Amino acid sequence: MLAYWNQQLSYSEPKYRTFTVTNFTWADKCAYGKKIINCWFIMNVFQAISIFVAVVETGSMTAAAERCGISSTMVGNYVRVLEEQLGSTLLRRTTRRQSLTPFGALYFDKCKEILRLVDETKELAQAAQDSPAGTLRITTPITYGIESVTPCIARYLARHPSVDIEVVLSARAMDLTRDKFDVAIRLGTPEPSSLICRRLGDYRMTLCAAPAYVACHEEIVNPHQLATHDGLAFAYSATSPQAWGRREWRLEGAEGQVIVPMKRRMLFNNTQAMHRATLAGLGVAMLPEDVVQADLHNGQLQALLPEYALPSRPIYLLYHRERYNAPTLRSFIDFMIRHLGTSAS
Repeated sequence: MLAYWNQQLSYSEPKYRTFTVTNFTWADKCAYGKKIINCWFIMNVFQAISIFVAVVETGSMTAAAERCGISSTMVGNYVRVLEEQLGSTLLRRTTRRQSLTPFGALYFDKCKEILRLVDETKELAQAAQDSPAGTLRITTPITYGIESVTPCIARYLARHPSVDIEVVLSARAMDLTRDKFDVAIRLGTPEPSSLICRRLGDYRMTLCAAPAYVACHEEIVNPHQLATHDGLAFAYSATSPQAWGRREWRLEGAEGQVIVPMKRRMLFNNTQAMHRATLAGLGVAMLPEDVVQADLHNGQLQALLPEYALPSRPIYLLYHRERYNAPTLRSFIDFMIRHLGTSAS
């Protein structure tokens, strides 16, 4: 021990400064040694309290050592330092048994309360870490984002007030890594990648027209009659799997697939504008189910050839595998799959 204290002493205050003490007298070195021990005790006070409680609850230092995973000598040292810091004896020790002093009994009750509060604080901290909070960046197709994703996000945010979400509506597939998105929702089967793809359902279409248009034109009872009707088409890109929608109708019935050339009256690059034109009675259109559902219900639009199915596209939710365990992202993904998956399929 003397050799240790004759060495150069260093005392460090974290985050502030470190200074070295040399050429001290023995009394000075002992004073600094006591200061270091006091710092050690402050850092380990909860451990000392835990060990003291274990000694009382198990009935011996040996049993407490087994519970705490340290030696019985260390248990004795912790209790001794605790008594020195308090200036009072906590335990009466004999060769056969140990018992609490009156002060030790009071201190034991307070220590148990302290440890309970510490555990509760840890649980609160863990709960705070597990609670969704922060910002998420989401990208989604325009129409599906407006009609389905945004209402779903509104319900999610109502449940999680500490979360805010940035939504980017785009007709193109945004890159999650380059554009720093947490989640992407895509129509159609995604290209192979390292991203996790979760299927939400199918993006279904409805063949429809306004009652005013239907009343002024020949009734449509089979797909081939569509060739003589004014068509409202969406301007899919030439490379899109749906590019055929610019120039023809495709339906699936009992007889198989039926392809009919379109007499196109108008071409749109925006679904909302196409929807408006359909409501105005300008022609027959193939529109997303989620866009026209309310109109079909209230009679503003009329479904045509309901016994035929129109081509649909799968809806996928994409995210990085390694980010899923983040509480906010995980809760959002699970919520979207639970709600959009049910409504879309």
